Amino acid sequence: MKNRAIFIDRDGTINLDVHYLDDPDKFEMYPGVGEGVKKLKDSGFKVIVITNQSGIARGYFTEKQLSDIHERMKKEFQEFDVMLDGIYYCPHHPDDNCNCRKPNTGLFEKAIREHNIDVKKSYMLGDKILDVGAGKKIGARTVLVPEPNMREEILSKKKEWGYNPDYTADDFMGAVKWILRNLA
Repeated sequence: MKNRAIFIDRDGTINLDVHYLDDPDKFEMYPGVGEGVKKLKDSGFKVIVITNQSGIARGYFTEKQLSDIHERMKKEFQEFDVMLDGIYYCPHHPDDNCNCRKPNTGLFEKAIREHNIDVKKSYMLGDKILDVGAGKKIGARTVLVPEPNMREEILSKKKEWGYNPDYTADDFMGAVKWILRNLA
């Protein structure tokens, strides 16, 4: 039997986007994320983080620093009795045209294989339209959770979106509630 999953973007969705997060001490989880992920895990979802981290290719931080940030994130989730099922990241520069950088689907395809995921019963949660695009490309339902300080700007450009989310939430917990009401 295949698993259902929640694919979640990191910066701007799980934590405050500080523009090239390079220090675990700057990692700040948004309110409601820990509780929300716990509800999703308790409902039987695999929870997998998929994140673009071009700061590595740009020389802003190392893979070791990224690993330390992810350890901090995992530790914060443990406070809510949550273990993430996977963290997948793209270290490439946008100009590299790799298959793993969202909205491309390479990281998703790897996670789908490794965790035996049924994408038709899965969701992508992210703060940007490129997250929505990646989710649509793999066949998952999508939820846009615009980062609070970018919400108006993102929503004002709706006519330019290449992809429309299945739902736009006010915050992470709003996304979780919608998912649990609308299970695929």
